Amino acid sequence: MADLPVKIGQQYEAEIVGISHDGEGVGRVNGFTLFVAGALPGERTLVRVEHLKKQYGYAGLVEVMEVSPDRIVPECTIYDECGGCQLQHLSYEAQLRAKRQQVVDNLQRIGKLQVAGEARIGRVSTTAISENSAPDFDETNMDEGVIVHPTLGMTDPWRYRNKAQVPFGEERGGLIGGFYAQGSHRIIDMDECLIQHESNDEVVARVKEIGARLGIRAYDEELNAGLLRHVVVKVGFRTGDIMVVLVTNGNVIPRVDEWVAGIREALPGVKSICHNINVKQTNVIFGDETRVLWGSEVIYDYIGDVKFAISARSFFQVNPVQTEVLYGKALEYAALTGGETVVDAYCGIGTISLFLAQKAGQVYGVEIVEEAIADARKNADLNGMTNVHFEAGPAEDVLPEWTRQGVRPDVVVVDPPRKGCDPALLATILELRPQRVVYVSCSASTLARDLRALVDGGYGVAEVTPVDMFPHTVHIESVVLLVRDETVEKNPYVY
Repeated sequence: MADLPVKIGQQYEAEIVGISHDGEGVGRVNGFTLFVAGALPGERTLVRVEHLKKQYGYAGLVEVMEVSPDRIVPECTIYDECGGCQLQHLSYEAQLRAKRQQVVDNLQRIGKLQVAGEARIGRVSTTAISENSAPDFDETNMDEGVIVHPTLGMTDPWRYRNKAQVPFGEERGGLIGGFYAQGSHRIIDMDECLIQHESNDEVVARVKEIGARLGIRAYDEELNAGLLRHVVVKVGFRTGDIMVVLVTNGNVIPRVDEWVAGIREALPGVKSICHNINVKQTNVIFGDETRVLWGSEVIYDYIGDVKFAISARSFFQVNPVQTEVLYGKALEYAALTGGETVVDAYCGIGTISLFLAQKAGQVYGVEIVEEAIADARKNADLNGMTNVHFEAGPAEDVLPEWTRQGVRPDVVVVDPPRKGCDPALLATILELRPQRVVYVSCSASTLARDLRALVDGGYGVAEVTPVDMFPHTVHIESVVLLVRDETVEKNPYVY
């Protein structure tokens, strides 16, 4: 790499032109790309090169010579140490713009999709679809490009997380609990986290105090010794219910009755105290066995008017305020009038399925995790919904079987994990050819890849709405409406 225009250890002036998917500033030095943590677009910086690859490198920020007007002082006192947030030094309005740009960049670079200019976006309402209307866009103008709306943000982008997963350790003989320093497994002890619900902070602090008083030892991952690995807290925003889960490296918690009594006395809002056992030498938080030490097996919360039972290991969106915004946009894009058949692939515990079932004729949810399907069925019963049907298995296998049984979806909704949709599922969707596909994504890159496949298979991307589920972090969710191209008589796309 002797021919590179920069050298390790040397300082250079770098113009910052963007933000990477990890939240680093994207700098340019003599045409060469350097990723600079802490730098912001529009800034002129002095950086020191630390690592080099053939086509890019990493540099430390030495000095900001020209400061971006979007730079602010982070609210969090341990922001520079903790790796939980990446964008607190960027104003919230600028965060929303940067996240939309992340979606646009991926659609163009990976999806090879043309994105509409600002003029066309301004002509299209972000609420163009009501519950009784068809998609409000002109298919003849699809060549103008995909509409990517401004990111839907929060009025108050703080204290939004309903779940904390806090690793525990020891420092100078004392029990500590916090979050990992960026890029390491070193725990930063903390008293509060500004993106967590206040109840989460209170629970962690009290559990830390009680554990220290009872002489509980923290787990040491290098020695594979010690007991307390994590404390997981879940809180119902609407109900106020609180669940505490003690994750331990062992079947037995010493002085467990005293610990339970201490938690109940210090935290009267707690409805459930559970014990999860994880004896594996792994960084996976939960083990396979969970026991209820006291109280209920579940707590409850709502998304809109739909009530959900939340167990220790069940997945529930961590930002309930924005989840209602996200699902509301998915419902809007589905354009349900009351008689449609909807398939929800990757349905999890039924959150989107039940939200859609309020407006659909029939909803069919499929999920590969059997425990999640059991929870989905319980949640349907909890809400008295009889027009939803759940089945466990791979969506690409279950959907064709439903088709053989006469199920013909008008709308297919997908909300896949970060890796995106399984190629076999995309091929199945293209074979079924529903009128609309609503894609809910937590990864702009795999979203762009999958949209390309669906477009090649005869669908038009009508609109994309980014939703900020995780303020002050680099993560962005998106909801996409795709509409079947009626001019395509036969599926031309083959995987």
